[in-house]
Amino acid sequence: MLRLLFAFAAIGFSLFLASCNTLSKEECVAADWRVIGESDGAAGYEPQERFAAHAKSCERVKIVPDQTIWYQGYQAGLVRYCTPMSGLMHGQAGHGYSNVCPPETAAGFLRGYTLGNRQHSLQSRLSSLQSDYGSKEAEIDDLSRKLKDAADADRHDIRRRMDDLEDDMRRIRREQRDVEDELDDASAEVQWFQQNPNAAPPVAPGY
Repeated sequence: MLRLLFAFAAIGFSLFLASCNTLSKEECVAADWRVIGESDGAAGYEPQERFAAHAKSCERVKIVPDQTIWYQGYQAGLVRYCTPMSGLMHGQAGHGYSNVCPPETAAGFLRGYTLGNRQHSLQSRLSSLQSDYGSKEAEIDDLSRKLKDAADADRHDIRRRMDDLEDDMRRIRREQRDVEDELDDASAEVQWFQQNPNAAPPVAPGY
């Protein structure tokens, strides 16, 4: 039994190490470092950390990545990453940003990223509220069933808990309406941005 546990532990550790590697042994052997660099740049990885991770992965087969060629590819990929529409897409997906865009393209990327990230945050908040509401609703249903068979001494506590849950649900509904309004505004801004990705945002009336 002990040997079996050690065997499972070894397998688990091997899988963990494999999941930490950015490249497989086969990929290290056949690597086109320019193509890999371009892929990394297009994904917005932080360059020093990403290259160091590749170098660590390829130590297993005694291969040293060509940093110069990789970085040439990385710069080419960064051109695709650092665009307003790319910023919007990564913001909407909830991705982080590693401050990799050069000054001449960072502003456009960040306009899109900020809009997309706000939309993503509001959608996540709305989903959380809906889940919370559903949980409280299910608890009320469960308490309603228990109330039918509850002893008189327990009825007061059950009803009080149900009242508290209903108060929470009313609060959630109010917050949900506020978030929905904010999300509508954010979605309208995103729609305008998608049609005008390189234009300055419109100025609100009165400014």
